[in-house]
Amino acid sequence: MTTNRPLDGKTALVTGGSRGIGRAIAERLGRDGAVVALTYARDQAAADETVARIRKDGGRAVALHAPLGERGDAAALWSAFDARITEHAPGTGPAVDIIVNNAGIGMPSALPALTEDDFDRVFAVNVRAPFFVVREGLTRLRDGGRIINVSSGAGRLAMPVAIAYGATKAALDNFTLNLAQELGGRGITANAVAPGIIDTDVNADWLRGNPAAEAEAAARAALGRVGRPDDVADIVAFLASHDSRWITGKVLDATGGVRL
Repeated sequence: MTTNRPLDGKTALVTGGSRGIGRAIAERLGRDGAVVALTYARDQAAADETVARIRKDGGRAVALHAPLGERGDAAALWSAFDARITEHAPGTGPAVDIIVNNAGIGMPSALPALTEDDFDRVFAVNVRAPFFVVREGLTRLRDGGRIINVSSGAGRLAMPVAIAYGATKAALDNFTLNLAQELGGRGITANAVAPGIIDTDVNADWLRGNPAAEAEAAARAALGRVGRPDDVADIVAFLASHDSRWITGKVLDATGGVRL
């Protein structure tokens, strides 16, 4: 007997879905039944591996090469989506139910060393790209859909060593709030998830294999450990599901309780 999954019949777009948190999100949504279109900027091998992992678990997925941070990036992404998604979700047309804006870049630079090019780049990827991915996607997003933005605890905390990055995440949180108000009439919810330190490749160079660094990072959280990608993915899966239908315009803290 086939058991219905919470996202059967849904289509999801996950930007930056080839590695780390994005991979965990794509895999979880795939296990929950969604057809997943995941984007990548450079690492096709990692994207293909993520697709293979989703398919191995019985899901359906496609990888789209869609670098972000340049003008016209959102239109190019959706063009690629339109061309490929009907191969994997036949009969649905180029429509989407869940948009997860996960792709982002860090900018570990304090104010005195921050260049204008650095500032423009981090805002282009972390703010402008999600803004226009949503705007260009509105004609494809079904009523009752979900928009989930991956923010950061840095958006609410003072972190001068990453001042521009934190500013982008605060902007993303405000964008989420406005989307919730703007799209609520269509039954579309918009929420953000704000992780803290997560054990991913991005943090591997200073975190993995360094017991002192791991202990210091774990001590920041009330729950006493470093976060994992699946910790974030499970929250995203809830927000993507019908169970979250009465939550919108919120930033869900996913730091494990940092600076409570």
